[in-house]
Amino acid sequence: MINQDFFLALEELEKVKGISPEVFISTLETALVSAYKKASGDASGISVKLNPEKKTIKVYSVKNVVAEVVDPEKEISVEDAVLIKKSYKVGDVMSTEIATKDFGRIAAQTARQIIMQKLREIERENTVSEFEDREGELMTCSVRRIEDGNVYVELGGNQIEGVLMPKDQVPGEKYEINQKLNVYVKRVKNAGRVAQIVVSRTAVGLVKRLFENEVPEIKQGIVLIKAVARDPGQRTKIAIYSEDPSVDAVGACVGNKGARVNAIVEQLGGEKIDIIPWSENPLEFIAKALSPAKVIKVIELEGENSARVIVPDDKLSLAIGRSGQNARLAVRLTGWKIDVKSESNAIDDLDASDLGEEEAE
Repeated sequence: MINQDFFLALEELEKVKGISPEVFISTLETALVSAYKKASGDASGISVKLNPEKKTIKVYSVKNVVAEVVDPEKEISVEDAVLIKKSYKVGDVMSTEIATKDFGRIAAQTARQIIMQKLREIERENTVSEFEDREGELMTCSVRRIEDGNVYVELGGNQIEGVLMPKDQVPGEKYEINQKLNVYVKRVKNAGRVAQIVVSRTAVGLVKRLFENEVPEIKQGIVLIKAVARDPGQRTKIAIYSEDPSVDAVGACVGNKGARVNAIVEQLGGEKIDIIPWSENPLEFIAKALSPAKVIKVIELEGENSARVIVPDDKLSLAIGRSGQNARLAVRLTGWKIDVKSESNAIDDLDASDLGEEEAE
């Protein structure tokens, strides 16, 4: 039926991939039962047994021995059974080998399909197992192909494919075949018959991991990343802090002549980065978060996490930023609602008592 090449292939899989033949045998036997029934039109009980040691495959008709036959295709009376073998009794299962013709081609084709299917399943399971622990990591990849807006990448040089979906692509960033990219492993999911590694170029986590890679003090825990706010491809604000007063946290992230931050900017395709010193005083933190604009005063307003920021008249547009970007990122970085006012407008709005409020520069 199936020639010896099939069994030799199973042996090769065990040597090369460490996959035992037993992994395939049970699945293949079940598939061959269906293939035989379809080819022969036989609806009776059928069993297929493969023997890798003898390199044989046999088909059996299987019937239950019963006192009274209800389904002749799957049952045989005890009276008829004992004519074949005297020891049969009710409850036994009688197996009779079937001489098959022209089933070898169908069996071989089915075997190939099962092996390929099982290999894909094993590959998917291995991929999921390997990458489940790598969610949230930074990985280097190369662009393999681009289809329907999705960018498919090869991760880590080990032939594992990841997908960069449109929502995870930086607006305006162009991707080319074989281009090297740093990506953030967003999640691992089973998608039908394949495992899909979803990666991102827009995730906040990408910025965090890049800083960890470039700044030893962050990797060592001397400098902490407290918050990140990002408009992918345009601007990022990152708040950093060190509990050691002798450590210049901002300087550590900037690097000598800007080497460290510039390396990150390059990996992000030119995205601007504001490095903000974090403060436990929220008003002071808000003032720093609106960098590069100079802030005159920050006043806490009634209501939860809400503040008014007063800036010089000629710095209002800088504080707000193009299309409100600077103020919007400051809001996301601090978690506070921020109302930015120019100094001249604020004087009209504030009472004399307001001018004595706590200020942050």
